[in-house]
Amino acid sequence: MFSKTDIEKYFMSEKQESLVFIVVGLIAIAAAIAFYFFIRSSFFKGAAWPLLIVGLIQVVVGFTIYIRSDHDRVRNVYAYDMNPGELKSREIPRMETVNKSFTVYRWIELVLLGLGVILILVNTRNPGGIRFWFGFGIALVFQAVIMLAADYFAEKRAISYYKGLVEFTRAMK
Repeated sequence: MFSKTDIEKYFMSEKQESLVFIVVGLIAIAAAIAFYFFIRSSFFKGAAWPLLIVGLIQVVVGFTIYIRSDHDRVRNVYAYDMNPGELKSREIPRMETVNKSFTVYRWIELVLLGLGVILILVNTRNPGGIRFWFGFGIALVFQAVIMLAADYFAEKRAISYYKGLVEFTRAMK
């Protein structure tokens, strides 16, 4: 049966994963800066761009979720006891939006993964080719795989939490 503990666990896990996202993003940004300004080869300059752009996204998204998680956790634990109807009217629609967003994210990440693979393959066959795009492709694949993995686990948690909310609100009737 769905409980306050399930709400607590969902938001604590969300917060923990957001910290991982922030750390991974900061490492990617640091690597991008090092690659672009200190290593300076064409390959590493190419790799710097996806690391920087996706790293910035990871930091911003991670920070946003980190900041929001405690408020959402408290609001929903309170609603569980004091106003369960709010879980039905506010939290379930929010989670439906979150779950739909994962589909969009997955497609974007798969497109980026495919683009990265294409860049790698095109530039592997052409040894005299532009190493910038080979590096760009390698870093893009790396970041897309990280994002796909993180979103896979986040989506699984979100679906489980959503199902618990739905069961709980059905039982309220």
